[in-house]
Amino acid sequence: MQSPLRLARNRKALLLPKSNNLCRFRTTSTDLLKWYRLVLNITILQEADRINRLPGQPQVNFDQYSGYATVDSKAEKALFYYFAESPHNSSTKPVVLWLNGGPGCSSFGYGAMEELGPFRVNSDGNTLYLNDYAWNNVANVLFLESPIGVGFSYSNKSFDYTIGDKQTAKDSYTFLINWLERFPEYKTRDFFITGESYAGHYIPQLASLILSQNKNTNQPIINLRGIAIGNAWIDDTTCYQGVYDYFWTHALISDETNAGIKRLEDM
Repeated sequence: MQSPLRLARNRKALLLPKSNNLCRFRTTSTDLLKWYRLVLNITILQEADRINRLPGQPQVNFDQYSGYATVDSKAEKALFYYFAESPHNSSTKPVVLWLNGGPGCSSFGYGAMEELGPFRVNSDGNTLYLNDYAWNNVANVLFLESPIGVGFSYSNKSFDYTIGDKQTAKDSYTFLINWLERFPEYKTRDFFITGESYAGHYIPQLASLILSQNKNTNQPIINLRGIAIGNAWIDDTTCYQGVYDYFWTHALISDETNAGIKRLEDM
């Protein structure tokens, strides 16, 4: 592993402006020291989260990270993430946030390890193999354990475990802002929010909050480009109606049963 100082030097290209306009300004030794400390701090934070190798993991050609981002320091509340960079041109690929639903389903344990992550668990329960259909083949994928109490995400205040969708969106937004400070090379990257099930609530509300906060000149801009929801759970009436319609159109229930359900829905 490279030393933090060498990593900081290597990261200059990611943090310095691409143009030469910087040379037009007078830069003092104090400014350079502040900048160098900033780069060094970011490097140390990233390296602290870097995963060298998961248990039973095969050899890979991409970087992966996991850790916590604090969303409320007073309550000692933090959300856990797992981040898998793309093995193919990660420096130009977008960032895709994945949210499992539930509420209460782990984005790491289920989303990353059973659905779209880079690995699958072998039948021996001890080793991993590569997922040919992993989403990080085409994007840098960020799996977030949300809300508080899901997976490894936690708070040291018991009242934080009684939570609604509005607070979940606020916490997820705060996480993203803090995470992007730790990984500033992704600040201007195209950003997408994806998920399934009860994320039919999480995703639209988080997207709405991002768009609203992007109008605030005091807040960093998240370059949200789109959302995608699979098997979305939006509300009970709509979703159950869809289930019964599916049963009927696939001959799993009779015409009479379907008509009876429709009558009950109209009551």
